[in-house]
Order: sequence, then C-alpha cells, then structure tokens
Amino acid sequence: MTVNELFEQLDFKENPLYEKMIADLMERQYSIIENFFPEEEVVALRKSLLEKYEEDCFKKAAIGNRNSEVIEKEIRGDFIFWLNEGDAEGAEHQFFCRINDMIDYLNKTCFMGIRQKEFHYAVYPKGTFYKRHLDTFQNDDRRKLSVVFYLNEEDWKPEYGGELVIYTGSDGKEEEVTIYPFPGKMVIFESQLLEHEVKPVERQRLSITGWLKTS
Repeated sequence: MTVNELFEQLDFKENPLYEKMIADLMERQYSIIENFFPEEEVVALRKSLLEKYEEDCFKKAAIGNRNSEVIEKEIRGDFIFWLNEGDAEGAEHQFFCRINDMIDYLNKTCFMGIRQKEFHYAVYPKGTFYKRHLDTFQNDDRRKLSVVFYLNEEDWKPEYGGELVIYTGSDGKEEEVTIYPFPGKMVIFESQLLEHEVKPVERQRLSITGWLKTS
C-alpha cells in the first residue's frame, strides 16, 4: 500500500510541513522548522509567558524528573512554568491544538505511539545556560521526542547567545549543529539519542520546551 492509498483509507491529507519533519528525523534524528508558529501566535504566547513571569509564577528549573529533582545552578539556570492543557485558554489553547494535530499525524503515519506530552515555558535570564545533557532518565525512558519553540522578540540577533547546540555523528566523528533561537522556530529531536546544550545568553531568552512521550 502506498502512502497516498493509506491517507485515502484513513481519510487523511498529507501535510508537507510534517512530512519534512518526519524525513529529517529519519535521516538525522532532528528537524528544524522555521516559522512553525505564525507571528501573531508567537506574540500571544510571549505575552502570556511574560505575564506569568512577572506574576512570579515560575520556579527555578531542576535536573532529573519530577520524582528526583535537584536544583543545580552549575548545570542549568533557567526558570520554568509547567503548562496544563486542561486549563489552557487563548494562545495556550491554540498551542495545544497545534501540538495535538502534530501528534495525531505522527501516530497515524509513523505509528509512534505518542500517548502523553508535557510542556513548560522557559526563561533564561542573562548569563544563564544549560550544560550538555540527554533528555532521558535512568528511571523513566518514556520521552521519545524533545521539542523547543522559540518566543524571543522579533529583533533577536545571534550575538544575544542562547543558541541550542545539538551533538550528532557516529563512529567517533562528532558534529555540532548550532541553532539560533529566532522567534517562531521549532526544533524537534530524538530525546534518547542526541545530547545538546544551551549556550550562555546575553539577553533574556524565551521558549516553550517539552516532550512527546509513550505511555
């Protein structure tokens, strides 16, 4: 059965954006999608993030999962606010609609078995960073895909720092992929395979970070 025949059987339309993402993941374990969010949605999400940050709703990020969190400033310096889909309104509701559409596509076309998700806003104040790490835990391997959406201001420049560096390669030939956090961009990569880090920031850095998980 061809892909088109499968789509017809499922009453499903091919999405070129998701297909590019899937092809990238299969080829190199990561994908970068420019302007995944339209500008107006980036602005609305940034506004929601900043309102919650100014209301002191964020907490210092820790390392480890929720069962074994440890705050370690020498490893990561961001502050986070967990998003609850059940309470989501406005821009955050639209965000989860887009995520659910992407998950539905991945499950129908790639049989990925994504059943859970978790996302949080993240703020990196000036001078903070997140050292090289892997997005999986010894006591929990359900994270399959890591996802980052950038909500920085429209005038963000490379010299502001905060770039994401993904380490790829095999057979001892490691390569570094540097990704600048321009607004609207999405980065998605395999949680259990690719180590990565966030370089020190010279200007407050805003994003949504999360994981697509099996049950």
